[in-house]
Amino acid sequence: MGDLPKLKENYQVYCSLLIPILALNLIMNQVVIFDLDGVIIDSEPIHFTLEKQMFRELNIDVSFSEHNSYVGTSLQNMWESIIRKHKVSYDPGELTRRKNEIYLKYLQEHHLHPIEGVTELIKDLHKNNFKLLIASSSDMKIIEIVLKKFQLVNFFKAMVSGTELTHSKPHPEIFLKAAKLAECETKKCVVIEDSENGVKAARAAGMKCVGFLNPNSGNQDLRKANIIIKSFRELDTNKIQYLD
Repeated sequence: MGDLPKLKENYQVYCSLLIPILALNLIMNQVVIFDLDGVIIDSEPIHFTLEKQMFRELNIDVSFSEHNSYVGTSLQNMWESIIRKHKVSYDPGELTRRKNEIYLKYLQEHHLHPIEGVTELIKDLHKNNFKLLIASSSDMKIIEIVLKKFQLVNFFKAMVSGTELTHSKPHPEIFLKAAKLAECETKKCVVIEDSENGVKAARAAGMKCVGFLNPNSGNQDLRKANIIIKSFRELDTNKIQYLD
């Protein structure tokens, strides 16, 4: 009986150490959702060049700041906004199809590389049993071609294209769909985004967000992100797992 007080004290100490660990485990991040353009592939300069060419052909004067504001949104959404703003009578669906055809041709004809450090991060996260998904405003065919080109397709559990949804970023629909596919609570998801629209969508979905400051993505306000990085070398599995 004399050992009971000591056992009770040891038990209390054990519980005081175990409970915070269990609580931490309950909120650890389990899913990482990657944007595609500007995060895995440095494609924004390509999009800007191809779209500026289309603007000239269509005789539409789109300023750099306006063009920059569409980064992260769907192509359909961009064309609908441009047509409405500039009061021109073009079919946004047709312009979207035309741009996708031009971009697909570019992807097939050019030798491209993933953004530095992102492949290593993806492989490390996958090795550590994170569920990885793509949530991109790009067409599904483009998402698949880029991932196959970079030999990354097998690391991802699912891919979500904004072209198949009702709302475009900054609306959170795309990330809510990704969380559902991952079968995970939104508070345990981390999004990696390079655009203001993408960061806003992630935060609106109740997710944590890493803002990737890609200089080729234009002047993007990423201040709503939980952290902002300039290189994927700044990230590791541990930092993502406990990001809050």
